[in-house]
Amino acid sequence: MFITFEGVEGSGKSTQAKLLAELLTKIGHKVTLTREPGWGQLGELIRKVILDERSLELDPFSELCLFCADRVQHVRDFIKPKLQAGEIVICDRYYDSTVVYQGNGRKLDKRLVNKMAKASTLELIPDITFLLNLPVRTGLTRLQSRGDITKMDEEPLEFHELIRQGYMLIAGREPNRIKKINADRDIVEIHNEIRSIAIESISLKSKS
Repeated sequence: MFITFEGVEGSGKSTQAKLLAELLTKIGHKVTLTREPGWGQLGELIRKVILDERSLELDPFSELCLFCADRVQHVRDFIKPKLQAGEIVICDRYYDSTVVYQGNGRKLDKRLVNKMAKASTLELIPDITFLLNLPVRTGLTRLQSRGDITKMDEEPLEFHELIRQGYMLIAGREPNRIKKINADRDIVEIHNEIRSIAIESISLKSKS
């Protein structure tokens, strides 16, 4: 079972991914929690370049290529082997992020972005994607209160609104894969809804 988490900045997806991993481990599953970008040596370098190096102004196409390069290595060398060994893999961001951030936010050619993003998955599509749906202003306010700001977080409000719109479009096209979760609630409420969906999906998959 391959589960991904998506959402605008500050939506709480990293927190919820971690809570789900802990819950599934507790009830007896072998679970791996990972993220994009940031797995492995290449991923750590790419994450630093894209999110932290403020002196480096990346061209949007360069940014797209870096995200896709990270994903290919991540899928080939880490995610697929874990899945083949029977583990549940939970990933904080995956190719949907590339589609909306580079296609909608950066306004690159959407056909090109979609083609590159899909190709970078090596045909590995998530069984479930939890989309943490939250108003952009609420998410950015949360980030400011935490004081943990990346280059991406500092983009104009319009950029983040385009990201959210992109996610809503994908959710409308793929309702079976994408589970839209109201993230403007208590952390425990959100976790309980995600837990219920995940456990039911894992049970159904094990019987198929």
